[in-house]
Amino acid sequence: MPHEISAEDLAARISAAKPMMIVDIREDWEREIGALPGDVHIPMREVPQRLGEFEGDVVVYCHHGVRSMMVAGFLEKNGVPNVLSLAGGIDAWSTAIDPTVPRY
Repeated sequence: MPHEISAEDLAARISAAKPMMIVDIREDWEREIGALPGDVHIPMREVPQRLGEFEGDVVVYCHHGVRSMMVAGFLEKNGVPNVLSLAGGIDAWSTAIDPTVPRY
């Protein structure tokens, strides 16, 4: 089972400039509402075809953390090490870290 990272721990890693790939797996319409700083957009449906793009420490996020847990598990099963899912998704980020990111 994939591991999760809290919004607070992710914010601390970003502040410390820890190298990582932050991947938004949400749909285009969701991304238009708001996104995390410095992320990459790879919609969930495209993940299998784009496996080669995932490298280093990877944090995957979605709206509430359900889809990102599925994708993190898929990535682990397909040989991508060091994958974390953002617990609570962008909603947790909006609540705990950056209230300027709209909730939906």
